[in-house]
Amino acid sequence: MALHNFSDLTRQTAFMRLWYSRLASISGQQMLMVAVGWQMYELTGSAWDLGLVGLFQFLPALLLTLVAGHVADRLHRARIVLVCLLVQGLVALVLMAATEGLFAVGPWASRELLLGLSVALGAARAFQMPAQQALMPQLVPPDLLSRAMAFSAGGMQTAVIGGPALGGLIFVAGATAVYASCAGLFFIGCVLMSRVRYVHLPPPDEPVTVRSLLAGLVFVWQRKALLGAVSLDLFAVLLGGATALLPLFAKDILMVGPWGLGLLRAAPAVGAVLMSAFLTRWPLQRHVGYRMLGAVAVYGLCMVVFGLSTSFVLSLAVLALSGSADMVSVVVRQTLVQMETPNEMRGRVSAVNSVFIGASNQLGEFESGATAAVMGPVGSVVLGGVGTLLIAAAWLRYFPELARRDRL
Repeated sequence: MALHNFSDLTRQTAFMRLWYSRLASISGQQMLMVAVGWQMYELTGSAWDLGLVGLFQFLPALLLTLVAGHVADRLHRARIVLVCLLVQGLVALVLMAATEGLFAVGPWASRELLLGLSVALGAARAFQMPAQQALMPQLVPPDLLSRAMAFSAGGMQTAVIGGPALGGLIFVAGATAVYASCAGLFFIGCVLMSRVRYVHLPPPDEPVTVRSLLAGLVFVWQRKALLGAVSLDLFAVLLGGATALLPLFAKDILMVGPWGLGLLRAAPAVGAVLMSAFLTRWPLQRHVGYRMLGAVAVYGLCMVVFGLSTSFVLSLAVLALSGSADMVSVVVRQTLVQMETPNEMRGRVSAVNSVFIGASNQLGEFESGATAAVMGPVGSVVLGGVGTLLIAAAWLRYFPELARRDRL
């Protein structure tokens, strides 16, 4: 990324510290989830309990959305993120102590402890995400925001690829080593966030009321371009996601086993990283609305081809292409949401956006599993891909202002 084009050296430095902090924290989060999931299954042997770990992290995000967005619009956003990373680092230390048996006669890790700490992780991330998203436009000039979004998304995808792989390697030395490494990454993120400097404008002098808490929802609802942008991800990923079914395809259809499953899971992220590098160097300039909807249609088409494919190479290729198409949509949507929202509202609007993204991922996995139980994995993925194509066509008709958007 051409960081020398930033107009202010202080903001450039602050942005890079935020970027490195996100890279460290997302890697820590991914490693932590690998270790928690593995330890839960070792303790209980229950797939239901594995599902509860994800559910217990999602529910706080859903319940605390309005409060978290309001806090992000009133308090120093970098300090909010710092506190959230500190909480996650402390959770990792508690898990390390429980696994190692510190302060007790023996190990005291339990199902209840893992679920309780999952709630703490979910609550911390509920406050972290809107503050983090709303902070970026204050560090980057408007004309470079789309490039910064692409650069940031590329770093996130790198962490999503590398975090679980690194966690798996460290797990050879035991869960304690993974939790210690996670704590170290979170505290590195804390140090970096403590040095992020930006102009914190005083919040508007308004009491905390139901109206102020709902302001983000009302703001998005009244602006059809924003409503179309944030809801597009919800419905497209809800219908078109295939991640939950990849083990079935790897084992029963493509016949590639665990090593092939790892490649299939990594393929979309690899495509996303490559596209983020391209968009950082050559950002979208014109016809961004049509290109976003076109990218969603490409994503849906990729899911149809993947569902019908019996070739491992073809499946890898279309999954990588789907990741590239999704990255185009992500960058346009996220940039549009931040550019169209005034600074004093960004926290609450970002909180709404975060819930839509989280819901699409969680509910999408449930939808894939439910339809696969009835139609089989191939029917589920193909139907979801066709549904995504229909969503792109419907948004073209029902959100014309979004579709005709020329520039970010």
